[in-house]
Amino acid sequence: QVQLVESGGGSVQAGGSLRLSCADSGYTYSTYCMGWFRQTPGKEREGVAAIYTNGGSTYYADSVKGRFTISQDDAKNMLYLQMNSLKPEDTAMYYCAADSSVQCYYTNYAEPYEYTYKGQGTQVTVSS
Repeated sequence: QVQLVESGGGSVQAGGSLRLSCADSGYTYSTYCMGWFRQTPGKEREGVAAIYTNGGSTYYADSVKGRFTISQDDAKNMLYLQMNSLKPEDTAMYYCAADSSVQCYYTNYAEPYEYTYKGQGTQVTVSS
């Protein structure tokens, strides 16, 4: 069973940075896709970034390319999202997600909100 716990959210001013962390307390070897998605009340969920653990391929939404970086630390069972040059429109609840399907890279890789496992979320608020 994969259990995901996010941390690192908070309030920052525009232009600032935050690093989100996701601890995977479950069986890491069962996850092939890991990623982050965000949601704001009244808006659709948006896949922010993803990484294919079997190879390291990464995906970024156009809205965050060049500003956000997804990374993983296998030894620590951790997933990170470094967020730089934050904008007010980045304000949202951010969720960590993981998928245990070997085929996830060919199915919903760019849609972390469709992954099998999801955390409880951490709030990010960016003020102008």
